[in-house]
Amino acid sequence: MEVINTIGRRKTSVARIYMKPGNGNITVNKKALEVYFPFDLHQIVVRQPLALVSEDGSYDIAINVDGGGIKGQAEAIRMAISRALCEINAEHRPPLKKEGFLTRDSRMVERKKAGRRKARRRFQFSKR
Repeated sequence: MEVINTIGRRKTSVARIYMKPGNGNITVNKKALEVYFPFDLHQIVVRQPLALVSEDGSYDIAINVDGGGIKGQAEAIRMAISRALCEINAEHRPPLKKEGFLTRDSRMVERKKAGRRKARRRFQFSKR
């Protein structure tokens, strides 16, 4: 019974997961998945890779996630779970890759520039 450890990232969120054979318990930061992600949509995003390769309910997953917002965290977890499934069975890779779960979404917030209101937005121009 080996524990698979992988990492997933999205925006500024970093998810570290520990996956082992079990009966489908998912804990996020020592809380149940339903408690940590109260919205159904985020729970679905986390479970997407497991449902895609029909492994839902066959692994216990302990997740440590940090940084970013709720959606970024859910998508970081999705990537980490996808990577772990590829480590377990190489046959899982093509369907997960086709759905884009193994691709790091590198879009991040652009930094604010000096002399601007936001990253690109200028201050309001006043003629007089």
